[in-house]
Amino acid sequence: MAHSPSLSILSLVLGLAPTTVALAAPVGAGQPEQLHFADDGVIPNSCLPVLLYRQVPLEGADRAAALERLFADNAWPPQWRYGVYSYHHYHPNAHEVLGVAHGQATLRLGGEQGQDVQVSAGDVVVLPAGTGHRNLESSADFLVVGAYPPDQQDFITQRADPAAHARSVGLIAGVSFPASDPVTGREGALPALWR
Repeated sequence: MAHSPSLSILSLVLGLAPTTVALAAPVGAGQPEQLHFADDGVIPNSCLPVLLYRQVPLEGADRAAALERLFADNAWPPQWRYGVYSYHHYHPNAHEVLGVAHGQATLRLGGEQGQDVQVSAGDVVVLPAGTGHRNLESSADFLVVGAYPPDQQDFITQRADPAAHARSVGLIAGVSFPASDPVTGREGALPALWR
């Protein structure tokens, strides 16, 4: 599914996503889209941008294995193959990368007031610690590879809960920056954009 910036702009104009700022700058070849989400008092989100890579070139017929190799080669050891939970959640002690191996989905990023993002096989979403995400709908074959930086593999999955907010904000502040972009490596976008 192709991304439609006009949908993001339309959502902003209609007031459907008041905490979202989409695409701060034009996306160049090989560069990720950047999405920003503010703390809404329930989902902390992050001052760091979500990075969204579209149609990442992958070697071989097994896209899940190719994503696992890509992430491992870039120092984000893969941890699981699954989907995305259908409830709002975030990881207050870990950054996360989601590589879509099969199918397509509509993900809501940033919490209830966030932005709906269409993803399909070959897309990769890099979520800074604290960024809310959930699956709104997906195809029956939707499969994701999840990975985390080496020091963040013992991650907490926190549901949207105002009572957990203050503790989560404290945990997020202690999460270290990854040394490498999970898609493009040490010289990629993440080390430059997440400082």
